[in-house]
Amino acid sequence: MEESLFCYDYYRYYGGAERSLLKKLLLPLPVELQFLRAFRKAQYYRGKKWCQPLFWYWELKKRRLSSKTHIQIPTVAKVGKGLYINHFGRVIINSAAVLGNNITIGTGVTVGQTNRGKKKGAPVIADNVWIGTNAVVVGNVNIGTDVMIAPNAFVNIDVPPHSIVVGNPAKIISREGATDGYIENIVEI
Repeated sequence: MEESLFCYDYYRYYGGAERSLLKKLLLPLPVELQFLRAFRKAQYYRGKKWCQPLFWYWELKKRRLSSKTHIQIPTVAKVGKGLYINHFGRVIINSAAVLGNNITIGTGVTVGQTNRGKKKGAPVIADNVWIGTNAVVVGNVNIGTDVMIAPNAFVNIDVPPHSIVVGNPAKIISREGATDGYIENIVEI
């Protein structure tokens, strides 16, 4: 299952356009997409006793690409279809976080957990969410569908669907179609 999820990630990058054989041979995948391929393959082979060597191959490849790209997504993380990492650079996703479908993440984003207090835990992010550069989403919070988290926002509160989140502390602005024009090549579920 996870192996086929890479097709959705690929679609988010290139849409329905098929890359020609010449482009495939001469232009390698962007490193973000290479990381996502290794992540999806490691997830697919994880726990399958008959192919542990393949799991370790892809896990080690993912770790090597992680040190190159500074993208950290543990193999056990729950990530839906069509993850798109906007730019080369640091992205940290906690292993307990849950990401829905059609998530777009900018560089410098942290999706992490809180270890104490009322919000102890990790975020659950629904479908069609755009997370801007250097945004931080922490704690046991729920982010609704069609939410835009602005660059540099600090989110430690629940966010209803169809909203824009700005600032630190987070301020929620209700808006239908909050991510229109920001999330491209949407994977239909």
